[in-house]
Amino acid sequence: MTGTPSNWLQRFAPTPPGTALDVACGSGRNLRWLVGAGWQVTGVDRDTAATAPLQSLAKIVDADIENGPWPLGQQQFDLVVVCNYLWRPLFDAIRAAVKPGGWLIWETFADGQQTIGRPSRPDFLLERGELLRVCAGWSIVAYEDVYEDGVNPRFVQRVAAVRLPPAA
Repeated sequence: MTGTPSNWLQRFAPTPPGTALDVACGSGRNLRWLVGAGWQVTGVDRDTAATAPLQSLAKIVDADIENGPWPLGQQQFDLVVVCNYLWRPLFDAIRAAVKPGGWLIWETFADGQQTIGRPSRPDFLLERGELLRVCAGWSIVAYEDVYEDGVNPRFVQRVAAVRLPPAA
């Protein structure tokens, strides 16, 4: 099962579609939605079994981005999506993958999650305002740091930000 795409992504994905990178794409819940919306998508993940069915939909880069080099070099995208994934050593590489004028849409678990379930290690939980710091100097279109109650309660932080073009 691939799951439902991120509501945050669906709400803030810019138009018209262009090139997109789905970081830690897994089985492709967001990648599939992006392809369906007309994006040319590159997905990166280390789980080759999960990404195998995506090979016909998008460019898939099988790589362990936590233990190896950033596999995309200097390549840049109109949109970079990161959902339910956090590896702080990649902050600079992820920001650099967004073209000037491009978008970063990121949502993942935040501090507080450890009080209700997994993930519970601080390494995998955003600190208060951390995504705002990651996007410092960018145009913040939307930001949330919330507790969501319901069937799957969770603490989550989200940002939709545009990398500003260089000043003329």
